[in-house]
Parts: sequence; structure tokens; C-alpha cells
Amino acid sequence: MDNNIAIEVKNVTMRFNMPHEKVDNIKEFFIKLLKGQLRFEEFVALDNVSLTVKKGDVVGLIGLNGSGKSTLLKVISGILKPSSGTAEISGTISPLIELGAGFDFELTTKENIFLNAAVLGFDRNFITQKYDEILDFAELRDFENVAIKNFSSGMIARLGFSIATLVKPDILIVDEILAVGDFIFQQKCEKRISELMMGGTTVLFVSHSIEQVERICKTVCWIEHGKVKMIGPAKEVTEIYKNTKA
Repeated sequence: MDNNIAIEVKNVTMRFNMPHEKVDNIKEFFIKLLKGQLRFEEFVALDNVSLTVKKGDVVGLIGLNGSGKSTLLKVISGILKPSSGTAEISGTISPLIELGAGFDFELTTKENIFLNAAVLGFDRNFITQKYDEILDFAELRDFENVAIKNFSSGMIARLGFSIATLVKPDILIVDEILAVGDFIFQQKCEKRISELMMGGTTVLFVSHSIEQVERICKTVCWIEHGKVKMIGPAKEVTEIYKNTKA
């Protein structure tokens, strides 16, 4: 992979086998599976997708629900292995994909900060030094000893974003996380993303807010039915996208 490239996706296809009939629980699923009574239907989430992102670029992914955006991010993050094709990254990656991923909902905010930071590879001394910064950015000072099972989705998103962006990653992946926060916190997140961008971080950004994509992203990749429909300058692609969906 070229030294100037952060992410290189080549001819990635992702197939899933979906049960053809409704199964009410796991027990019923395995009983039918063992008896050979389950029929599967192949679902192609990504179809021969290629995408190259240069270091320091900010690329938005747009498309309707079910178009394949989140699946592509999971392939790039290494969460999913593609059925065919390759996805390579250069450098450290901080994915904000699944809301609450890496958290234990029975633990408090404080406990989860240390747990999630350890999952991301930060040592305890470093997190101890940065603890107040994480808590204050997430606006959870009054909730540090509260179990996060009592939190709203917005509070969980604030905590996850605060930890994931504490140290400048080479690549930051954000998938609709900002959609659950309030407007003021979204502005804070956009400001921090801008700071990371100025520091050379490569950003992959998914949002249903086209205005947000236009503000943050330089380049946009439009995915439709698992295929890349268009890649180009943000304003150009989003204008065509908006006119098509109007």
C-alpha cells in the first residue's frame, strides 16, 4: 500500500446467509438447523466495493438505511471479514461504530472510562491523568458514580466519543454517533473532529445529516444497494444525492 494512503478497500464483497423463515428463539433456530429444516437466502450487503482514502482526508459515506455503509465501516475496522476482496489500513484506528461497544452497562461511568480505555490500549496511569478531561468533555461530572444502564443514548455517545478521541488516532471512524447527541454537543464533537483533522487524522464519517457531511467532509462516497454509486467532492456528490432523493 502507498505510504500516502490510510485506507485501501479493493473489490470487497460481503455476503450474509439469512434464514428464509421466521425463528422465534435461538433454541428453535438450532433445532431446525440440526434437522435440516432451515432454508437460507443469500443477502449481498457489499458488492465489489473499492475505496481509497488518503492520509489526512475526511470522507463522508452517504446512502439510505441498509445501503451498506455500516457494513463497510465494520470491514475497514476489522470487525467483519469480507467474503472476498481486501481492506487495508495504515496506522492506529479508533472506530465509533456500535453505540456502547466496549462498555459494561452494570458498571459506573468511572469504571467504564478505565475499562473502555484499556480496550483501546491506554494504560491506567495515562487515563488517571486524563480522567477529568474525559469526564468534563462528556459532560458527565455529576454522573461519574452512576451505572451507565441508567443513561440515555446521548449520554453513552458522549462518553464513547470523549474516550475514543482523547488521543489523536491515525484514523477515526464515526458512524451516526453524533446523531444521538444534542445540538450543542454535536458542535463540540465537530470542533474536536476539526482539531483531529488539522493534526492529520484521517476521518471516515457517516451521517444522515447531509448538512453535517457538507460541513465536515472534503470527499463523499455515495453507496446504494451495496455498490459505490459516486465518489467526488462533497458539495458535488451531496447536491446530486439530494436532488435524486427529493
